[in-house]
Amino acid sequence: MILIKLAISSLYNRRASALLTLFTIAISVMLLLSIERVRVDAKSSFSNTISGTDLIVGARTGDIQLLLSSVFRIGHANNGVSWQSYQYIKQQRGVKWTIPLSLGDSHKGQAVLGTSVDYFQHYKFAKKQSLSFSQGQPFRHLNEVVLGAQVAENLGYSLGDSIVISHGMGNTSFHHHDDNPFTVVGILNATGTPVDKTLHIPLAAIEQIHNTNHTSHEHEHEHEHEHEHEHEHEHEHEHEHEHEHEHEQHDDLIGEPKQITAFLIGFDSPLYTLQVRRNINQFKDEALLAIMPGVTLRELWEMLTIVEKILLLFSMVVVLVSLLGMLTTLLASLNQRRRELAILRSVGARPWHLFALISIESLLTTFWGCLVGCGLFYLLMSLAAGYLQSHAGITITIAMLSGYELMLIGAIMAAGFIVGLIPATRAYFYSLSDGMSIKI
Repeated sequence: MILIKLAISSLYNRRASALLTLFTIAISVMLLLSIERVRVDAKSSFSNTISGTDLIVGARTGDIQLLLSSVFRIGHANNGVSWQSYQYIKQQRGVKWTIPLSLGDSHKGQAVLGTSVDYFQHYKFAKKQSLSFSQGQPFRHLNEVVLGAQVAENLGYSLGDSIVISHGMGNTSFHHHDDNPFTVVGILNATGTPVDKTLHIPLAAIEQIHNTNHTSHEHEHEHEHEHEHEHEHEHEHEHEHEHEHEHEQHDDLIGEPKQITAFLIGFDSPLYTLQVRRNINQFKDEALLAIMPGVTLRELWEMLTIVEKILLLFSMVVVLVSLLGMLTTLLASLNQRRRELAILRSVGARPWHLFALISIESLLTTFWGCLVGCGLFYLLMSLAAGYLQSHAGITITIAMLSGYELMLIGAIMAAGFIVGLIPATRAYFYSLSDGMSIKI
């Protein structure tokens, strides 16, 4: 106990350098814990980009390519799923709900998704959280659009604004559909997923703006055979006025496109998932692929493990630098303390007492550094949680330190103690050689 009191007094006397060392360790502990927590929660949030969906079905490509195009809106599926196949699979036993997805259009670089109103009811993210509206409501008519939180924020849109959709993804839009403006009727709350960067319009509206609906659905009795897209485009103006009133009557969002990009399926019971997945992958009429989003997300994360390792390495280097800083400070102060150590020897302190004193000082500095670091970590996490959720889609869990995080702190404490043994050993030999013969 006397040695601990002596160590505290000694640190207090050298409080400027001790506080600097303590603060360095605290910052490194905060960084290490923050990187670790963000790494774990990023992995969890990534896995939860889409949840509650049992299968994603699209044209036969790679599993990851289908996931990237349908969920993350990265890349674009070259082929789609025919409407007939979609309707057939939708009616299979055990299918509880389906959400059709039609991608390929954009607005100022943001993806436009054609879908049904079921999307707002059944699409889940994070740990089965439903989509919710910060303003407005789901679309009900062909010319209505629902915006993701980031689209509304970045482009400054509010309810009632008029938007023109472009054909083509990203900023390279091929054609602006000026004749079919959309009215903003809803803005979703931030989810931290690709939903935030998406404009949602009725599936039938996708057909309308591409004019395939004009010829293939409304005039199917007039035109027995399907026309090529170019041929349909020639008839655009011819039928525009003739069927304007008819469009208003077809505002019930029931459109039958020729094909969709992909669709999501939810089952009554998970037991149906593998069976239906196998049936879809062996589907005779069309080359289709059904993937389980959870499994494919884990595969995708495996490809990103290098990023995890770099983050962990970076935080370890920060801790190492701070411990080396402590070692430097202790060694530098040791020369100035030779007189102090000699006086302690003169009042009966043994060399091992001095060894223990220096060891305790380094241990106390590391311990307090870890405590302050933990406090700073919780402060940083609580301040950054909202930003990380809305901008990076990482849901931070502000909970007690996990077993692994406590193990990291234990490792820092042990490393701090080991580092402290170096100046402690020097103090031990100083006191033996110096005795009282210290030169002033």
